[in-house]
Amino acid sequence: MLSVADAFAITQQHLVTLPVETVSLIDGVDRILRDVVRADRDFPPFNRVAMDGIAIRFADYATGQRTFRIIGMQRAGQTQQTLSDANTCLEVMTGAMLPVGADTVVRYEDIHSTDEQATITIETVESGQNIHPQATDRWAGDELLSIGTRLGPSELAVAASVGQTTLMVTALPRVALISTGDELVDIADTPLPYQIRRSNTYMLRAALASLGIDATLHHIIDDEAIMADQLAGLLAKNDVLILSGGVSAGKADFVPDVLARLGVQKLFHKVDQRPGKPLWFGTAPGKTVFALPGNPVSTVLCAYRYVIPHLQTLLRLPLSPVRYAQLAEPFVFKPTATYFLSVRLTFEPDGRTLAHPLPGSGSADFANLLEADAFMELPAERSEFAIGEAFPIWATL
Repeated sequence: MLSVADAFAITQQHLVTLPVETVSLIDGVDRILRDVVRADRDFPPFNRVAMDGIAIRFADYATGQRTFRIIGMQRAGQTQQTLSDANTCLEVMTGAMLPVGADTVVRYEDIHSTDEQATITIETVESGQNIHPQATDRWAGDELLSIGTRLGPSELAVAASVGQTTLMVTALPRVALISTGDELVDIADTPLPYQIRRSNTYMLRAALASLGIDATLHHIIDDEAIMADQLAGLLAKNDVLILSGGVSAGKADFVPDVLARLGVQKLFHKVDQRPGKPLWFGTAPGKTVFALPGNPVSTVLCAYRYVIPHLQTLLRLPLSPVRYAQLAEPFVFKPTATYFLSVRLTFEPDGRTLAHPLPGSGSADFANLLEADAFMELPAERSEFAIGEAFPIWATL
């Protein structure tokens, strides 16, 4: 049976190609840039005053001049003024253009001033101080944002500063989330004694929303002909299909056979793990398909261990770094399979992250989903795990 590492590698290697689309700047948050953003002029575009104060000629100061006649004020957003006379100064505001003829700024805190003159009160003034010189940060034409950049608040601010009203980004994949099973009814319905409400696809939709993906929700009953017809339509309209249920060994688990008939190539079915053993993954031209076990804990585990990383790579996002936690108490798991232990996390003052195992009643245990912060991945070659040992965790926070 396929190992967790091998199954993960396969899901990372088979990716559809997403096109490029143009979005407005305000809709670019968390999208992946597909064209370089360059400086349209020098940054800053002029010699910029960095402190409120007075602008002087350092040559006057160097000759011993300490009191300067104030001849005006240069505010931010005003056209550039000129300091033409010796032993004079201009009051200047942060962000303003440095006046022509001035080369040094002395802070208000370092002068004593009246309406007509300013006297420097500090012992030392250096030439060029409190000035942000033109092009110190970037030259016109320099690359500011590279292809593959995830657009967060700072990146969007940079794009705005160079007049990028639109941005070229990776198009979001079209994703369909499909629950299967005659026992499932809509959340607005009152289930009969032998039925339950659909919940897994709502969880998946919320998880995918963190990547900016607005997935559609669907349900298919346990009928092979109906399933084949509806899945064919969904394959035609979507880049990624994520099914929940119908992949185990039951006589009504039609999903693998129907996908095969529709030309979806199985890359693996079943992974040596608990929970989530029946996980199925396959591809068709320009499509990828995940079929997850239908039990809630299995669905959540497979979503965070395989589906979310697959979509991150598809979108050209960096994979989230693997985090580790230490067991807060010993744990024993007898079967030889990778075990994903539901845990509650605590963060200690000494920097340690502790994982507290949660008692549960299997992969259908909703209580564990509510209390768990993560799954701790325990290796298959062992069955006993000691307090203080560190293992990878896959957070569901």
